[in-house]
This record gives sequence, structure tokens and C-alpha cells, in this order.
Amino acid sequence: MNRGIFSVIIALILAGCAVGPDYRRPAMESPSAWRIEEKAAQETANSAWWSQFNDPVLNALIDEALRSNFDLRIATARVNEYVGRYWVWRSGLFPQIWGNADAGRSRASEEGAAPLSSQVENPADFYQGVFNGNWEIDLWGKLRRATEAGRADLLATEEARRGVILSLVSAVANGYVSLRDLDMQREIAIRTAKTREDAYKLFKQRFEGGVLSELELNQVKSEYEQALATIPQIEKQVAFQENALNLLLGRNPGPIPRGRTMNELVLPVVPAGLPSDLLEKRPDIRQAEQALIAANARIGVARARYFPTLSLTGFFGWASADLSNLFSGPARVWSWSGSLTAPIFTGGAIYGQVKMAEAIQQQTLFGYQKTIQTAFQEVEDALVDQKRTREQLEAQKRQMDALREYTRFARLRYENGLTSYIEVLDAERSLFSTELSYAQTQGILFGALVNLYKAMGGGWVVEADERTVLSADGKQ
Repeated sequence: MNRGIFSVIIALILAGCAVGPDYRRPAMESPSAWRIEEKAAQETANSAWWSQFNDPVLNALIDEALRSNFDLRIATARVNEYVGRYWVWRSGLFPQIWGNADAGRSRASEEGAAPLSSQVENPADFYQGVFNGNWEIDLWGKLRRATEAGRADLLATEEARRGVILSLVSAVANGYVSLRDLDMQREIAIRTAKTREDAYKLFKQRFEGGVLSELELNQVKSEYEQALATIPQIEKQVAFQENALNLLLGRNPGPIPRGRTMNELVLPVVPAGLPSDLLEKRPDIRQAEQALIAANARIGVARARYFPTLSLTGFFGWASADLSNLFSGPARVWSWSGSLTAPIFTGGAIYGQVKMAEAIQQQTLFGYQKTIQTAFQEVEDALVDQKRTREQLEAQKRQMDALREYTRFARLRYENGLTSYIEVLDAERSLFSTELSYAQTQGILFGALVNLYKAMGGGWVVEADERTVLSADGKQ
């Protein structure tokens, strides 16, 4: 009889089906090509692209951030949390068994309503050792769907951690480029201030000698003070940028080491890739898809509540008043039972749970589709940004060269008495402004390429992941 019951249970398990929809990746229309096509684009999205800057200091800063950044440590700890959650869900597929042992001594009253038999030992010892167990048979796939959802949640959390790595590396690279850009602007301001200081001293001597008017002297002094005022403004931004970088590095505020100058940094090449590649390269898209898989599986969990639940419970062990006889045959105790529970009337509770799960799945589906479209937009924006910024930088370079010539000729004209010093001041003012704008545009171009690698995603995230200190189990 027992064998027959066991065979029926096994047959029910094998025949059990998982209710609810099986996941299929939604069809998503993607652009056939990017709007901006770069002939020089290369397959570099799977390499450590930041090494193309050819700056050992930047490489060291990124390695330090991958070891010490707190956001990354938090994301890694969250992955470990979801590993534990997954094991909790998965455990429901298997029988749950516990062991229990009791020992003690007790005495009953001899003056009770029913007198004790003289054959009953009083006080008496008792010993017991049993195994308890229960097992919910997953006939309708509720536990399998819950495990499927738990696994998808775990994978989504891992993709979220990879997304933190992607953003972290990009933020450090952008922050370092911005810092070197500010350094260049500070050098331009200091150099311009020194030039104007020399001019102001010369004009002051001429004014004291009666050669120049006070009007001309104050014009020169105004331009000198304007250049001086620019320096602390830039230095303030430098300090802010260093503090922001230190936060990414897991450090307290302080100075940041410098490597190559802005003009010595090498521009990374444009990475190549088709729009359809983003579905496999971007951690945020993969995270959104795993969230969709989890939401899809939870529809099955909700629908399974419409069907009966079959559970087995039992215990096996020994109980005796004498420790020496505890494991003898007569001391053996056991019991087993099965229960079948089916919903009869729930007032719409199960219906509501199913509708809720289906609505969450729809929300997650739309979020997944939006994430893909956002990724397409970000790549397009980065491609346009780097392309048009290159054109802007080239135009500014020509403008700067022209202004340098204009300034040189203006000085010659002034020294030969052909024009007033106002023309020289106007030329120097325009050159100073253009030099600062050129330096800023250089930083924007580097940032556009960094953002392009970030938008493309790629295998470089795996390489960066290998440089992190925290392993999969969270140990240093």
C-alpha cells in the first residue's frame, strides 16, 4: 500500500504542469543603422577603452574606484542578498526535514481525582528523538514559477551591479578629463593674467611719465583684474571636481594626482556596433529583461492559487522512559498524513492577485521597451555629440589661430602709432575667451566619447568587473 501511495505521488510530480505563460522575449523594432556613421569606428567596445587615453594615472584611478567605491560595494552586497533569496525560494521544491530531541524528568500528583497506579513510576524520566518533515507537492508549478522568478531577480540584481560598474568607470574617466580641462583653463588664465600684469606695469610707468592718460591706464588695469578674477573661479571648480572624484574613489576630500596634460591625452576611437547589439551589451537592458522574466513567472504563481494544494507531513522517531531502551523496536513512533486543500470561495482574492500580477507584468514590459528605446537614443546622442563637437573644435581652432594673428597685428599697429590700445585690448579679450572655450570644447569631446562607450555597453564591463576587490561571496 505504501509503495502504491509513493508511486502515485511520483506520478503526480512528473505529470505536474507549470501554469502561467512561458517567457518569450518581446519583439522590439530597432533601427537598421545609426544616423551618424563613422568610417574610422573600431571594435573596441569589449576592451578596456580607458587605456586608450594613454594615461597611467587615469588607469590607476579607475582601478582604485573599482576596488573602493561604496556604491559598487552596496550593489555587490545586494547581489549576495538576492543569492540568499533565491535559495529560500528554491528550497520549497524539496521536502523540509527537522530533527528534534527531548529529555526530562517529571512528577505527577498522587492526590489527584484519579489515583496513580502503583505500577507507574513517579517521578519518571522521558526521552524522545524524532524527525519531522513536510513536503508541498508542486502539482501546478507554483513553486517552480516562484523559483524562476527568484532566479530572474538574482540575475537582474547582478546586471544592476554591472550597471554600477559601467557608470562608475565612465564617471571616473569623465571626472578626470574635466579636472585636466579645468587645469588647462587655469593655466590659460594664469598666463593671460601674467601678460596683462606686465602690460599694466608698463602702462603705469608711462602714465606716471605723463605719456598715457588715466583712461588708458584703467582700461589696461580692468582687463588685468578680469583675468585675475577668472583664476579663483576656476580653482574653485578644480576643488569641487577633485572632491567629486574622491567620492567615486571612496576617499575623503583631498588632492587628486595628475598624469598627462589635456593636450597629451589621446582621444579614444569611436566604437563600432549595430543597434541590435545593445540588447546583449547593455546591463540596464539585460536587467530590465530579467525583471520582465520575474514578473512573467509571478503570473503563474498567482494562477496556481486557483488549484488544490497537496502537502505531505509526517514524523519518525523513538520515545521511551528509559534511555537504554530509546532506540529499541517497541520505542519506535511514526506518523504520516496527506492533506489536499482547495479554494472554494475567496471573495475574489485570487482573482485580484492574478490581475495584479498581470498588470505588474505589463508595466515591466513597457519599462523594458522604454529602456531599449532610451538606449538607442543615448547612443545616437553620443554619436552626434562627438561628431559635431569635433567640427566645433576644428572651427574654434581656426578661430583661435586667427585671433592670435589679429592680436599680434593689433600690437604692431599700436606700437607704430596706427591705432589706440583699445584695439589691442579687444583682440586680447577675444583671444582669452576663445582659448577658454577651446579648452572647454576639448573636454566636451573627450566626455562625448566616454559617454559613447558607456551608451554602447560591451564586454569591457566584464573586464572591469574582474578588477573589483569584492568577490561573488562578498569577501575581500
